[in-house]
Amino acid sequence: MRPRNPNRVRGPELKFLGGEMTMASNESDYLRALYQDWSDRMTANPEMTVPDLRALFDEWEKPTMEPEGVTYKSDTLGGVDGVWAYPAGCDQSKVMAYTHGGGFAVGSSSSHRKMAGHLAKALGVSAFILDYRRAPEHPYPAQIEDAVSVYQALVDNGIKPGNILTAGDSAGGNLAVATVLKLRDLGLTLPGAVIAFSPWLDMELSGGTLSSNEATDALVSRPVLEGMRGMFLGEGGDPADPLANPLKNDFAGYPPLYINAGEVETLRDDATRLADKTKAAGVNTTLSVVDGMQHVFPFLAGRAPEADAEIARIGAWYKAL
Repeated sequence: MRPRNPNRVRGPELKFLGGEMTMASNESDYLRALYQDWSDRMTANPEMTVPDLRALFDEWEKPTMEPEGVTYKSDTLGGVDGVWAYPAGCDQSKVMAYTHGGGFAVGSSSSHRKMAGHLAKALGVSAFILDYRRAPEHPYPAQIEDAVSVYQALVDNGIKPGNILTAGDSAGGNLAVATVLKLRDLGLTLPGAVIAFSPWLDMELSGGTLSSNEATDALVSRPVLEGMRGMFLGEGGDPADPLANPLKNDFAGYPPLYINAGEVETLRDDATRLADKTKAAGVNTTLSVVDGMQHVFPFLAGRAPEADAEIARIGAWYKAL
């Protein structure tokens, strides 16, 4: 087992820090252990099929405790299937459109509904967790097209654009960020906020922490990302496409953005580079990097204090906008 690091939230741009913990909690190791188990199983079966990978990654719901007072309903918006999360007493005139992670190929509303429920509860909004079309059957830009369709359906159903926020984790964090860029390209009114957990943004895989954090990240490695990138972009896809790789885009006029990452994960540089780029463009950007934490550590909601504290900070940030 790797030595634990002191747990702190860093970055002068954070406004809602709360009390700091001095050591990572025992509960936080649940996610690392799950990731290590997946890595071991994938290594033992290098010929694992996409359906097998999807079954494996649907275990992503295991670290998350069921949020209290949240109900769910299956639905279709803009031709895209998904699941609504309704926290008790939430403002249903405000909607979080949540795009799940999983390298654009795995993950689902089933694996992510509980984490999205915790987040929606903290924000005081309803949430729609998209089951967007996945690679490799549906390569880029199918995923962004589905997210845009859901956004337009929400607006058509009477939800004000400023009352919509996009959110997502890992590859879904890319979609949460890139969907807004696509909406801007289409000349549509933008949503009110964006939340990205451990976003995978750089299809060129140039971040320094891909190497420096290789030994501490229990799941995400360069070979894993290379495989997922190939399925996502398809044959002849461009890793510098500014919608597939938002770090190649500009962020003029972008809405307030909250970015979260774990200190020990390989994709940490994607989060910090996005923060640098958006802040340089004048975007109201908050970056939270929490020491000792793995990729998408908010999956530990209801189980580990680090995840609960982070989600509470995001709730306070959103309500203060």
